Amino acid sequence: MEPPGRPLSSLAAVSARSPSTGLDHLLDVPGHGRLRVRDIAGPHAGAPAVLLLHGLGATARLNWGGCFRPLSSHFRVLSLDHRGHGSGLRTRRFRLEECADDAAAAMAALGVERFVSVGYSMGGPIAALTWRRHPDQVAGLVLCATARHFVPRHVARLARATLPAAAVAARLVPDAVRRRMLQRMLLRIEHPELRERVHDELRGHVPATVIQAANALTRFASHDWIGSVDVPTAVVVTTRDDLVPVVRQRKLAASIPGAEVFEVDGDHDACMRERSFAPTLVRACLSAARRAGLLQTPARTGTAGRG
Repeated sequence: MEPPGRPLSSLAAVSARSPSTGLDHLLDVPGHGRLRVRDIAGPHAGAPAVLLLHGLGATARLNWGGCFRPLSSHFRVLSLDHRGHGSGLRTRRFRLEECADDAAAAMAALGVERFVSVGYSMGGPIAALTWRRHPDQVAGLVLCATARHFVPRHVARLARATLPAAAVAARLVPDAVRRRMLQRMLLRIEHPELRERVHDELRGHVPATVIQAANALTRFASHDWIGSVDVPTAVVVTTRDDLVPVVRQRKLAASIPGAEVFEVDGDHDACMRERSFAPTLVRACLSAARRAGLLQTPARTGTAGRG
């Protein structure tokens, strides 16, 4: 990866447009191939930008698919898959800091000078690190279902939920066995269309890299610096979360000066299962963007609270 602050070397290509994903930009990353960034236009040319950063074992489409359209009524919406996840970069190692650098460099390459960095679960630390490492680019933060640090046993449960039998999937068993594991997991998804979409997204994962991502998450701790966040921040709390305990989410919010709290009545998969998640996320993003001065006109965000 190029040093922090330097853009990716070139905007290599722009692929087909679709209603759900907008444009796919392919950005050359020296030594690592191409990074795909999805770009959905906002309501007008000057719409503020939000960058969506997904959680462990997910992809941008799985994590944020139900939010693209609602967000695009107010924002230019950009998203990417992290290293080893979905269409993300194929690298031998996973570092949260390098994912933050990927995000900032991609936005610079696309000419986005300032943006709201939005993270879910593991994406929360990446979003916060994007602010810490590239403060001139990040105008605001929206941190969802996340914390200042993660208990290893909770991360292990999350890894098992998103990548079954991850330990043996890391090149320790034949491809055919891994495919059967994936099929068994997919059978637990009742809706056929959702099952097919999950399959299409997860088959791009590099299991060994996802395991490294889980390990990186257990080592993350922001207690020493999260209180220095100086950009408008919203924290979306999933109030029935048994993977990132609610008390840890609230401690994160209390640690950031001026953070506004929004609540979603749901578990850790609220981003995919709860209809209230998307409108709550929109309100949280509007709150951060409004306070950051990114909106051209004042926007009503609603009352912070349960979505």
